[in-house]
Amino acid sequence: MVLAAFWFALMAVGIKYASNSFGTFELVFYRGVVSVVFMAIVVRAKGTQLRTPVPLMHVWRSVIGVLSLSAWFYAIAHLPLATAMTLNYMSGVWVAAFVVGGALLYGKQQPQGALIGTVLMGFTGVVMTLRPTMDQNQLFAGVIGLLSGMGAALAYMQVTALGKVGEPEERTVFYFAVGSAVVGAVGMLFTNFTPWTEVRWQDAAWLIPIGILASLGQWCMTRAYSKGATLVVASMQYFGIVFSVVFSLALFGDHIEPLGWAGIAVIITSGVLATILRSRALPKLPAEEH
Repeated sequence: MVLAAFWFALMAVGIKYASNSFGTFELVFYRGVVSVVFMAIVVRAKGTQLRTPVPLMHVWRSVIGVLSLSAWFYAIAHLPLATAMTLNYMSGVWVAAFVVGGALLYGKQQPQGALIGTVLMGFTGVVMTLRPTMDQNQLFAGVIGLLSGMGAALAYMQVTALGKVGEPEERTVFYFAVGSAVVGAVGMLFTNFTPWTEVRWQDAAWLIPIGILASLGQWCMTRAYSKGATLVVASMQYFGIVFSVVFSLALFGDHIEPLGWAGIAVIITSGVLATILRSRALPKLPAEEH
């Protein structure tokens, strides 16, 4: 998950540059198309069949994942970046809520309070780092941003379910890329399309790297949620904020307040604690026994 966070942070850098020439749905579409080609090569190289025994599970994962992605892009366009990032990274909190709710619903009494605490601790670090703000007239965009985090959590849980039924990670990522391309294409029908004569080559040069980085991030994230402990993975995703801050400093000359550095320390600490707690509890939990 830490590696996935690194690829996604690099992808965000590319999106920041490419957005100078392309709209939201255009970026979703081009990202999806490049990802489809890249993952098709991976699937063929690994000898994996694209035919799946659980097509509806892939449809649900792709639909909820792409809708969450689109909602996040909308929030980025209409909210301060820090606020949009924070609302989307609430996905870790939603994952914890879904895990606990599911355990209570099915009468399972696994003691996961400490792991849930690390998820909440990581989100606290995100808030400290990003210090989100929102004006009164941005309430609708705020709700959309909140829904993007919830949708991401549902998509992650579906990725976990796909892993449980034995779906290869590369197949899951391939079908998500197809969904991204389709939704991006449909969205472009209802929004402005940027003529290539108006596109700066410096921005267009990012389209292929964005798609490849998205594929690598999705591949690593899918493997993490398929093979790992859900709450530990949810804690680790906050490392994406740390990588984003580093890139902001190195590439865009952003300034970070002392509270932001403290937040980064909290994020890293939460990830370390989650790993330690999970490793100690591993013999008692049957999650990895398959």
